[in-house]
Amino acid sequence: MAFRMKSLQILCSPGAGALTVALAGLLLAACGGSGGGVDTPTAAPQVPSSPAPPSVPTPAPTPAPGPAPVPTTAPPGYQLVWSDEFTTGGLPDATRWDYDTARNAQGWYNNERQYYARSRFANSGVADGKLVITARREDLSSASDWGGQRYTSARLVTRGKASWTYGFFEVRAKLPCGVGTWPAIWMLGTGGRWPEDGEIDIMEQVGSNPSRVFGTVHTQAGFGGNSRGGATEVADACSAFRNYQMTWTTSDIRFAVDGVEYFRYPNPRTGRAAWPFDAPQYLLLNIAIGGDLGGAVDERIFPVTLEIDHVRVYQVAQ
Repeated sequence: MAFRMKSLQILCSPGAGALTVALAGLLLAACGGSGGGVDTPTAAPQVPSSPAPPSVPTPAPTPAPGPAPVPTTAPPGYQLVWSDEFTTGGLPDATRWDYDTARNAQGWYNNERQYYARSRFANSGVADGKLVITARREDLSSASDWGGQRYTSARLVTRGKASWTYGFFEVRAKLPCGVGTWPAIWMLGTGGRWPEDGEIDIMEQVGSNPSRVFGTVHTQAGFGGNSRGGATEVADACSAFRNYQMTWTTSDIRFAVDGVEYFRYPNPRTGRAAWPFDAPQYLLLNIAIGGDLGGAVDERIFPVTLEIDHVRVYQVAQ
């Protein structure tokens, strides 16, 4: 707000001569008189007022930035239908993930040597925007279902939470290093029968050959040592995050790393024994220790981690 000041005007009266000499002198000085007479009354000089500052419009408030868009790596025509970006710290989101601990007491398949812990941050926790699955050298003998294992880990599943038939699947991960580790990103049929309902291994790796990652399809017509799959070299698999990807359609299943395809399993169209993949499957994330594929275990490696930056599932837009 600007304020204006007005100058005071002093008028000298013509009757000033009737006053005393002393008073007349004072009046003459006030009226600007000089010498021997009384001047015509004049106004005192005006003091110029300060100009008002220019009006500056108030800028419109800048809207708060929204969440950054999720980069799309899916094939054209696909849309995101399910994801976990791991933005909330603590245990994994229970609306998305459950734990598989069913065979702790009996021992796990493939002669694996780990105990899979449920809801234990030391083995599966979200921190700094990542899911971290950690395998440790420890005996969790206090657990009621402990089966004598010398190692702990975690096996997260979407079973009962989410499953899909067809789609583009991407898991951005940094893999563990260490002889004896066997991390996996994979899928199983919701029917619960293996190998009849099929298995899709999006990514497997073993610590004895850490730069080699492979994708595999298991069916009733070919499983275990007779499964179908391929492998590729990822030199920095243990030190950098890579996108492990699988595209599943009615025609084939394709495996890729960072968009580079390295194996394709075509639908042979000979029946369910070789193609059980027209039914839903759920997702699994885990680190196994030792076993038929993991091999001998180097006790010096622990703890080791599988870090997951995101899990995203896309399907063809309807």
